[in-house]
Amino acid sequence: MRITKSSKIIGIGILGLGTVGSGVVTLLRRQAAAIERKTGIRLVLKKVCVKSLTKKRAVKIPQRLLTTHVQDLLKDRSIDIFVELVGGIQPAKKIMAQAFQNGKHVVTANKALLAEKGNFIFGLARKHSKKLGIEASVCGGIPIIKAIKEGLASNTISHFLGIVNGTCNFILTRMSDQAIPFEEALRQAQQKGYAEKNPALDIRGIDSAHKLAILARMAFGAEVRFDSIPVEGIESLAVADIEYAKELGYSIKLLAIGKRHQQGLELRVHPTMLPLDHPLSNVRGVYNAVFLHADQAGNLLFYGKGAGKFPTASAVMSDIIDIAKRISGEVDLKAPVVSVPGKLKIYPIENMRSKYYLRFQVADRPGVLGRIAQALGKNHISILSVHQKESHDPRSVPVIILTYEAQEKNLRRALKAIDSGNFVSRKTVVIRVEK
Repeated sequence: MRITKSSKIIGIGILGLGTVGSGVVTLLRRQAAAIERKTGIRLVLKKVCVKSLTKKRAVKIPQRLLTTHVQDLLKDRSIDIFVELVGGIQPAKKIMAQAFQNGKHVVTANKALLAEKGNFIFGLARKHSKKLGIEASVCGGIPIIKAIKEGLASNTISHFLGIVNGTCNFILTRMSDQAIPFEEALRQAQQKGYAEKNPALDIRGIDSAHKLAILARMAFGAEVRFDSIPVEGIESLAVADIEYAKELGYSIKLLAIGKRHQQGLELRVHPTMLPLDHPLSNVRGVYNAVFLHADQAGNLLFYGKGAGKFPTASAVMSDIIDIAKRISGEVDLKAPVVSVPGKLKIYPIENMRSKYYLRFQVADRPGVLGRIAQALGKNHISILSVHQKESHDPRSVPVIILTYEAQEKNLRRALKAIDSGNFVSRKTVVIRVEK
């Protein structure tokens, strides 16, 4: 590769050479000349920290660049940008703190650390006047962070809905298309490599909640306590509810939902029914999408691959190039990576309002519907529609009710009374409905 004398050299150190790390190294090599032509910056891989020096890897790296000691990266003054790709809370938190203290800018894809210890990490970046690149932490190759921070900087974002976990979206797509139970759809996801051997973080909604915390910080400029976000996963969803939803004109998606109100923020992750004509209803398989509303730009949809080697590596490279341009003087290096967040109140889920899909399993006898309607009405919940399904078991007949918008705590109070009745054979299924 021919390098011009005027090129600014920026040293890169990478911690972790798994799927994403090997993708970043590949892109650094493959795109180096093009990046230099476009920016006048030469990105040079200085060192890579790995667990083993002898392991066979998807990408070949000269032995002199490999080390098993992260301090070799942290103490190397020729490394300007430290790329953390090992994930988890510790030791990543401690290592990242050292990187900032040693004068390095940091790029990370570590959604768990940013969500659960974000105030600490962002605070360190501000304290040491260093850049923190986080594009790869949410939605893989979709440039949603940059769009919010830069493209929509003059806008106020009122709300967003996100399909931010490809594993769950694949499972729900298979359940819908093939009418197969959750367990079989999960097995297919694991066979294709879309789900981990232990998929708990994905299917229980924790991964989506991590990404929601990061998006809320970016979109609303708010400190977010991760443990304040109510989370429900998809592991208890039944094929019957997916089929009933389709009959009623809805799809079911696992959504990360953020809404700004005058009194504070509404943040939640749970399975959600969406009208079939909603843009997110057509997001299928392992793809991710974020639908948001900005006061000046209006409704916007960001769609693409939410994970994978090169989509995520592309997001990491975007941050590396952005920071490199700032180091080279093209952009003001002192400009904050993100504004200092405010402390906005986060609504408890009991105070939120929604429409609801309710599936009751009840005895097929007179007066049952009346008792359900009475309990709902007593708690200020109006019924939009009622649908009774055929059943070969008179002891357990499915009854579907769609409600008008109601407060969550009122619904819970009504269902507590209904589910304790001797006419109900199992706990009521509840799925929230978005417009």
